[in-house]
Formats: sequence, structure tokens, C-alpha cells
Amino acid sequence: MSAKTPKDRSNLRKSWLDIMAITAWGILLLKYAIDGTLYILIHPSYFLLVKVTGGCLLLIGILQGWRLYRGKIVSSPELHASLLPQSITAMLLLGTAITGLIITPKLFTSHTAIQRGISAEAVTVTRSQTKAFRVAVKPESRTLVDWVRTINNYPEPDAYLGQKVNINGFVFHPKDLPDNYLLLSRFVITCCAADVYPVAVTVKFVGTRQTYPQDSWFQVTGKAIVETFAGNRQLVIEASDIKPIPIPKNPYQE
Repeated sequence: MSAKTPKDRSNLRKSWLDIMAITAWGILLLKYAIDGTLYILIHPSYFLLVKVTGGCLLLIGILQGWRLYRGKIVSSPELHASLLPQSITAMLLLGTAITGLIITPKLFTSHTAIQRGISAEAVTVTRSQTKAFRVAVKPESRTLVDWVRTINNYPEPDAYLGQKVNINGFVFHPKDLPDNYLLLSRFVITCCAADVYPVAVTVKFVGTRQTYPQDSWFQVTGKAIVETFAGNRQLVIEASDIKPIPIPKNPYQE
């Protein structure tokens, strides 16, 4: 058997690099699916696609690695056409996958909420006259996101006066609210983490802000009341109980 030429050895190294990059990405996608990291990266509608893609990449990497090990595709043009022909690209992909395996993505916090306009969803301007309004979902069964969407559809706070509330989210302390008020917030995701946006409701409580640290998660039960801020009448949740909860598995949607 003739010795491999420098070109053969170079092609062999590129082939292994391509295979490692594909395998690493398969492992990364499957790891995110198994440990729940996907919940903070993409909408659940795309979970199956990611799982299938991760499995396919891992399977391709294993099969191609076995073939290369057995010497069946050394210096094969088909391999370089079907995988990653450029070693620099393969190195970048491999490095990115390894970084993803080492560094766990973090959940968005109030800092991101400020950047993406958390206060815009928290203020509801009223009409001068109250009109009858009914929704099918029981008030105490609405999530925080449900409450915000309901108010956006009918922004008359008096329509919700006295309704029971049972919601959860993370705490944000805006500077323009008194010390015994906070915003209970959630992020809403449409496709992926790049398009998340914050929503929030105002909560009135007994005590001081130090009792409820910013970015901590709490479950709030109480009732809807109406108060005025900056000349605007607004729905506020008057809390009867606020208790800490762990970060939910799906932090974007309940």
C-alpha cells in the first residue's frame, strides 16, 4: 500500500474536522433539547424540528466518521461536496458548538426588559365611559400574558374591578413608581430569543421593595383595582399574597 501524500493527509484532516463540526452541532442541539435550554432560545413550536435536526447531524457525523475510519472515504471528493468543504468554516462551526456546550445561555432579565420597552405594556389609558365587557376565561385562570392581552383588547380598567388575579412572573422596580409598587413581568416569544418582548402589570403590595428583589420570580394573588398614574387611570393588582417561586421551565409562556 502506497504512503499517503501530503495532499492526502491534508484532505484527511479536513474530513475529520468536517465530521467533528457536524457531530458537535448534533450533540449541542440534542443537549439543549434534553436539558431544557431550548425553552429560553426558541418557541416550543420548533422543538421537534431542532430535535430531528440534532439527531440527523449526530447520525451523519457518526456514520461518516466510521466510514472515514475504515478508509472508505479518504480524499473523497463526494465527502467534501456533501459536508463542509472549507476548513476555516468547519473550525468556526466546531468552535461555536464547543462554546455552546461549555457556556449555558442565560435567561433574559429586567435589563433586557428595559432595553425592549417594558413600561409600554404596563400602562393602560382608560376611556371616559365604562362599557360592558366579558371574556370566556375566568379571571383567576388568566396568566400574566392573558391579562395584558385582555387589557390591550379592552383598555378600560373599570371593567376588571374586583376580579381575582393569580399570576406569576419576575419583578422589575421602575423608578417612576412609589416604593410599594412593582411591575410583575414576563417575556413573550414569537419565534426565537431575538424577537422576545416584555409585558407587565403593576402590583401594589404592603411593604418595601427590598422584600421582593428585582429579577426574582414570584406568584401574586389578589384582585384588580384602579389607580391613577401620571394622569392616566390604570389597572393595578392589589396583592393579598406574594410568594417566591422557582424560575419556570418555560419562562416565556405559561
